[in-house]
Amino acid sequence: MYSLLVLMAILFSACASKKQLVSKKEDKHEVLEILRRTNNYFMEKWPDTKKPIYTTRWRPSNIWTRGVYYEGLMALYKIDQDKRYYDYAVDWGNNHAWGLRNGTETRNGDDQNCGQTYLDLYEIDPQPERIADIKKNIDFVIASGKVDDWTWIDAIQMAMPIYAKLGVMYDDEEYFDYMYKMYVHSRDVEGGGLYNREDKLWWRDKDFVPPYKEPNGEDCYWSRGNGWVVAALVRVLDLLPENQQHRAEYLQDFKDLMEGVLATQREDGFWNVSMHDPTNFGGRETSGTALFVYGMAWGINQGILDAAVYRPAMEKAWKVMVNEAVHPSGFLGYLQGTGKEPKDGQPVSYASVPDFEDYGLGCFLLAGTEVYRLLDK
Repeated sequence: MYSLLVLMAILFSACASKKQLVSKKEDKHEVLEILRRTNNYFMEKWPDTKKPIYTTRWRPSNIWTRGVYYEGLMALYKIDQDKRYYDYAVDWGNNHAWGLRNGTETRNGDDQNCGQTYLDLYEIDPQPERIADIKKNIDFVIASGKVDDWTWIDAIQMAMPIYAKLGVMYDDEEYFDYMYKMYVHSRDVEGGGLYNREDKLWWRDKDFVPPYKEPNGEDCYWSRGNGWVVAALVRVLDLLPENQQHRAEYLQDFKDLMEGVLATQREDGFWNVSMHDPTNFGGRETSGTALFVYGMAWGINQGILDAAVYRPAMEKAWKVMVNEAVHPSGFLGYLQGTGKEPKDGQPVSYASVPDFEDYGLGCFLLAGTEVYRLLDK
């Protein structure tokens, strides 16, 4: 059924008008202004980078939600080198002594995610403390020989790019090889395999592998979960050498996943939280949509995805997020709170405040920086 939908989506997009929904250079300033506005809202609200995160519950501020925000901030810094961004990120690292929530023997990707930004900051200014704990932690995981840590697909994005980055920084294939083993376990082994090659989408974890069904009888594919896999593959492919042994496999997985994503876009440009069941807490959702925009824009920028097919869908999604989700203050609406399935983090509306605001903004900044780059093409 969904193979047919994929084909229809591709044919429709390919036949669509060539008029771009986002114009070229004259709109670069507008995109940058939106990114600045949304980021300034957050930085002004959270000036203390060490302060634990309080909304409906407590978390330390070096957990994954804040780490994803800093992924987006570092992407923004690459196109808009405002020293405030760099200082804000360094202050965050310093305030946590460049450490992980549960120390250097944690196996939890949610703890490890902060390492993506630590490594980015180390590359800018190679101070040993910035890399020490995250490298020690990943070396500990590799030495264990255990490859089944990523039992939920969010963890692929939280941790996988760190292995790729270390492999490049140290020119060490061991990081690449271990990353591949962990990824393959999630894709093909965990719960019988969390990736459905027929629908070209990922189940969030083994709890959602059939016979689990959505209310309409379809499989449950959570948009933000699939967005995490998109982001992981983008960030890994952006790092891996062209001749790396497994790069072609990751690339094919990325292209196939983007087909599955394209087939499930809402008519208004957003994606639902449940990609195959719009009746199960259906409605606009920003974080998953932003991650899909990130993947599409990056794929077009790299010449990996056909612009005639993906650019109209990507531009429609970016436009609707900007016009319908971004508040004048910079607050992001339609953002699902933390969880693992459609019913979690509800309600999702223009004015609803999620339990944590940081990761949604990180996803949006990742998307916007790739859209910005695309406006040069």
